[in-house]
Amino acid sequence: MNEENMQNISTILLDMYGVIIEESKGNFIPYTYEHFNEIEHERLTKQFRQEQLFTKAGNGEISSDMFLTLLGYENPQYHMTNYLKNYLTLDSAFVTFAEKYYKSIDFVLLSNDVSEWSAFITDYYKLDKYFKDKIVSGDVKCRKPDKQIFEIVLEKINKKPSECIFVDNSVANLNVSKEIGICPILFNRDNVEYTGITVNTFEELADILNDFNL
Repeated sequence: MNEENMQNISTILLDMYGVIIEESKGNFIPYTYEHFNEIEHERLTKQFRQEQLFTKAGNGEISSDMFLTLLGYENPQYHMTNYLKNYLTLDSAFVTFAEKYYKSIDFVLLSNDVSEWSAFITDYYKLDKYFKDKIVSGDVKCRKPDKQIFEIVLEKINKKPSECIFVDNSVANLNVSKEIGICPILFNRDNVEYTGITVNTFEELADILNDFNL
């Protein structure tokens, strides 16, 4: 994207896992195996892989409580909060970055996540004030890299693709955003190959915004 186009940017779409949260894949599946006896692991594997319970929860087909109950957790609320508080890591540099820019450029969360989990994370880490809007797969019933979720975002925030930057750790997600005219930036926590704009830290992302006076 050239400098002239970058001058039109007014919104930054941000992924949660692998960007704001350091763990790109999360830790929930290993967390679950740790909390059940080995004799239950075959059942859990079937529920994750064949029944796709995690995907269904992330698509809003079942609630967090139902998802965790089906896995066998007797206290789903406890395990939701225990996992989200103690097994994920907020990148503290995000807060510094957000404090500097959120009043001059609209921050929008675009995340594949269980609805209740996303709401808990943004509330627990006091991130809600930074986001002009939040589009979460569990709320809108579709997920990245489906083009529909990008269309939902643009309609909801009333912005053109050329007015948006999209920061994500998934090349597949970025490729779709590029197809529809949103400027993609890879947050490369996983050291993947990518020929487009790449950053490794929020400091580097800030440098890109500064270069174009955003």
